[in-house]
Amino acid sequence: MPETKTKPTPSRDIHAATPVPVRHMGQWLAGAVLLVVALLFLEVLVNNPNMQWAVVFEYLFSPDILKGLGITLMLTLLAMLLGLLLGVILAVMRLSSSRVFQSVAWGWIWFFRGVPPLVQLIFWYNMALLIPRITISVPFGPTLVNWDVNDLITPFSAAIMGLAFTESAYAAEMLRAGIRAVSGGQTEACATLGMTRWQSLRRIVLPQALRIVIPPIGNDTISMLKFSSLVSILALPDLLYSAQMIYARTYQTIPLLIVATIWYLVLTTAFTLIEHAVEAHFDVTRSRPSLSRALVSNLKAPFALRRKEDLA
Repeated sequence: MPETKTKPTPSRDIHAATPVPVRHMGQWLAGAVLLVVALLFLEVLVNNPNMQWAVVFEYLFSPDILKGLGITLMLTLLAMLLGLLLGVILAVMRLSSSRVFQSVAWGWIWFFRGVPPLVQLIFWYNMALLIPRITISVPFGPTLVNWDVNDLITPFSAAIMGLAFTESAYAAEMLRAGIRAVSGGQTEACATLGMTRWQSLRRIVLPQALRIVIPPIGNDTISMLKFSSLVSILALPDLLYSAQMIYARTYQTIPLLIVATIWYLVLTTAFTLIEHAVEAHFDVTRSRPSLSRALVSNLKAPFALRRKEDLA
């Protein structure tokens, strides 16, 4: 009897199978509820006559509002710049081997992280009650410089000090964590090549630490933008105070607050996009070859300079 041959069944390739996502009814129901809530909120924004959108668009590009917007931007950028500069100094002092530097930096961070920014703004603005005049003189001799503190501490300078000193305390801890995240072997390699500690910190450690702390610095910039609204208590005409001055005359409180909200959202969105662009530009995973070349060139520079000196 002839042997019958059975046709082999084709093997199913698991990689060729099309994955089918698992359907969760709970997610569908939750999504539907959220969609309904979002539509109701949008309906309130559009159809509620108390929103007074005509008034909002009337004052959105008002000269007073735009002037306040410029002051808000200036406060944010200056406070962040000064806060980061102080933060770098404080972070280096915290990592110093000197107990004096460590104690001073720790005390600064402890104080300015513990005192709310609003309290600091009021305190700096009333500094003349504590120190009426600042005098620099020769001991037992004539007075060289004499300043009236009321002339020095304006609402703008008080706002800059209060915001920048608060930021410096947080930036110092972020930068200290970023510096400690850099491998210690790179510092040792710099030392073997004859680089001083300051050169290795400036050329090797800090550039890498800044890459690590870009996301939290961007987050702090957005927080600083919102903290700048606190300066309205000093009668400094920022964005919020300008809106308050307008609705104090026109009694159109809600539309002017919406104007301020729109501009804060616009600035926050712009800062977020800038942060993402900078973060993508300095992304270590994307630019690792260029980072390696930069580190090698920085490490070779003192060695090449020394070889030239030896040859001379």
